Amino acid sequence: MDAHGGHYLNKDAVLSPLGAARMGQLLLGCTIMALVSHSAGYSASYGTFCMFVWCFCFAVTLVVFTLDITRLHSCMPISWDNFTVAFAMLATLMYITASVVYPVYFLKTEWTDEDYEVQIYRIVVTICSSICCFPYGTEVFLTRAKPGAVVGYMATVSGLLKVVQAFVACIIFGALANDSEYTQHIATQYCVVVYSLCFSVTVIVVILTVSGRTSALRFPFDRFVVVYTFFAVILYLSSTLIWPIFSFDKKYGNTTRPEDCPRGECPWDSKLVVAVFTSVNLILYFIDLVYSQKIRFVSRSAV
Repeated sequence: MDAHGGHYLNKDAVLSPLGAARMGQLLLGCTIMALVSHSAGYSASYGTFCMFVWCFCFAVTLVVFTLDITRLHSCMPISWDNFTVAFAMLATLMYITASVVYPVYFLKTEWTDEDYEVQIYRIVVTICSSICCFPYGTEVFLTRAKPGAVVGYMATVSGLLKVVQAFVACIIFGALANDSEYTQHIATQYCVVVYSLCFSVTVIVVILTVSGRTSALRFPFDRFVVVYTFFAVILYLSSTLIWPIFSFDKKYGNTTRPEDCPRGECPWDSKLVVAVFTSVNLILYFIDLVYSQKIRFVSRSAV
């Protein structure tokens, strides 16, 4: 018992639905790492990324579970609820990505008897990785903002969208770095500036919220977020129009994929990925803006 009459260990961290979800995350994460290390294997940058996802998510989940069960999270100089829901959202996205990337690059449609065992292990890894998306998604569902409940910003739709927006921007940066030829035109360089600016501000918003420093700002944080989201919509809208023109118009590039482009090293593929996920982020920022305005309207009405 502690000085306040409570138990040192938090049994709800194990016996609650949230605790069950986190234990499922740990069990599946440990299984995946064991299978990959034992026989499934990984190689190249894509395999390294997948292994990083599994190790990173397992390590952070273990820390979160340990701090929660020992109640030591109260000693952390962060907003615990904001941190855990933001990480759960990020882990969900990372696991979804790894569950797509790993089978694409490591599963074969045909294999010899020598590769049979390895391929079976890789199939099991893919299945476990796909299943592990659900415990993390369940944590997001359990900790999200509910009507009438007082929660942190990251638990709201707007807060969760910030994590998704930053993650999508990382996908865009990955495609840009993969020989996207964005340096050939000033217009495409402008798009890169837009991606970088919006990503930076979004990350700053998340960091300020998770660290619990929003109240120390000398301006209304909620108003800043709404204004920034509005400008992000405008900037992404311009990039959504500019990038395809300077990437796929016959005056500046190829309208169709060149036949001699190698898989995984084709600039046209990278340009297509950037174009698609630019549109995705535009939609996300627009939804974020609409939801933020709705929240402000409700709060004003309540006052």
